[in-house]
Amino acid sequence: MNLTGKLSIRLKCLYLLCIGLIVPLAFIGIAAWISGWFNIVDNALSDLGHALKSNVAIMFNLGLSLGAFILVIYSLICAVWEDKVYGILLLVSSYLLNLIAVFNEVYGRIHFIVSLLFFTSLMTVIIVYGMRWRKTLFPVAAVTSFIVIWYLYFVYDIPRGAAIPELLSILIVAPFMLDYALKLSCKRLERFISEKV
Repeated sequence: MNLTGKLSIRLKCLYLLCIGLIVPLAFIGIAAWISGWFNIVDNALSDLGHALKSNVAIMFNLGLSLGAFILVIYSLICAVWEDKVYGILLLVSSYLLNLIAVFNEVYGRIHFIVSLLFFTSLMTVIIVYGMRWRKTLFPVAAVTSFIVIWYLYFVYDIPRGAAIPELLSILIVAPFMLDYALKLSCKRLERFISEKV
């Protein structure tokens, strides 16, 4: 395969990752907007997915499962072949995202456990990023922020609902996921070029 073909594959992988990140956020945003009752300070995002109490549960849960499906495809096609540890971690995170939709708030404790595992897996993505690329400053700052955000929520009820910590956690991890994908792509292309020279 020539360099153009390799670049095309890498770009498609990056697009797939971006779509996998954007789709659930877009569905969450639309569900929150049309719900008529959602309050970002007082609610958790998953309140939108409560199968019995939410008028937008189908949209919210569909968005999570669709985003998870896209991220699973990205993990299997792109990430696992580039970096097994990261790829498998991303695959697990994606599956947990789908489980949040499957075990929505109707399931109570199971929903809480799945959500906790999902957000823990997101924090682990940042740790793996720091170890893989030998970076410390930004990963340590990000993990510290992650912990502080959730500590304030669980210990002091700041804010009252989990939506803000959930969104902040996603916004903290997304740049690391995108940078990880770019770094893996660049590394693979450098190897390809050096083999051809």
